[in-house]
Amino acid sequence: MGPRICGVFDGATALNGDRYENGKTGGYLAAQLACDVFRTNNAPLLKLTDQANREILQAMQDKGVDLARKEDLWSTSFAVVRVGTDSFEWVQSGDSLILAIDHDHSYRVLVPDHAHDTETLCMWRDMAARGTPRIFETLKEQIIAVRRQMNVTYGVLNGEPQALDFISRGRANLRGIKHILLFTDGLFIPKEDPTADHRFDILVQRYLDGGLDAVYRHVHKLQAADPLCHKYPRFKPHDDIAAVAISMTA
Repeated sequence: MGPRICGVFDGATALNGDRYENGKTGGYLAAQLACDVFRTNNAPLLKLTDQANREILQAMQDKGVDLARKEDLWSTSFAVVRVGTDSFEWVQSGDSLILAIDHDHSYRVLVPDHAHDTETLCMWRDMAARGTPRIFETLKEQIIAVRRQMNVTYGVLNGEPQALDFISRGRANLRGIKHILLFTDGLFIPKEDPTADHRFDILVQRYLDGGLDAVYRHVHKLQAADPLCHKYPRFKPHDDIAAVAISMTA
């Protein structure tokens, strides 16, 4: 059996609100296109990344997307791991992350944790404290401004050639590693202070206690108690989640 490949993809809905076949958003289509390319598992990971990015561009051109409007581009973050016999390699961009847990339950995040929405979520928190209604609509211009920073200050796959400049990649030995987690930002533990570090310690402990489902239930419980997104500033009550756990047998 050859190296196994696993990945998570998180499409971002274009801010023009356009939908395509069967009501699918550009973000969904970008994530699906990228997933399909990596599923072939027939080339180096960076080459597959480039191919996925090019296919997103071609699909947008086919649909007549205005490529000059960055906020209207189809985009997806992603994290992909290819596991061999003694080592594994990865590619990643955006806020989909890869975390390794060792046999002694220590852990490390293998890719940069870019918090490009921190400023916006701080504004959200302050507006919630003042009782501002319709916060998302009020922050629309700020959200557009951040989206225009794609592949300028943070990376995503969106068809732009600059996307390749923001790819995080690496290789590591499997010795000592018990689990590798790949997950989108929907699995992040909610936090009251957008500037605070992510609580990966809680995520890891919940995972060790009950797997990915235990992490999901913990996140969902906190979010369900805050339906207006005031205590835990975020763009919607429940974000989409994609997560994969790879556990070593030895």
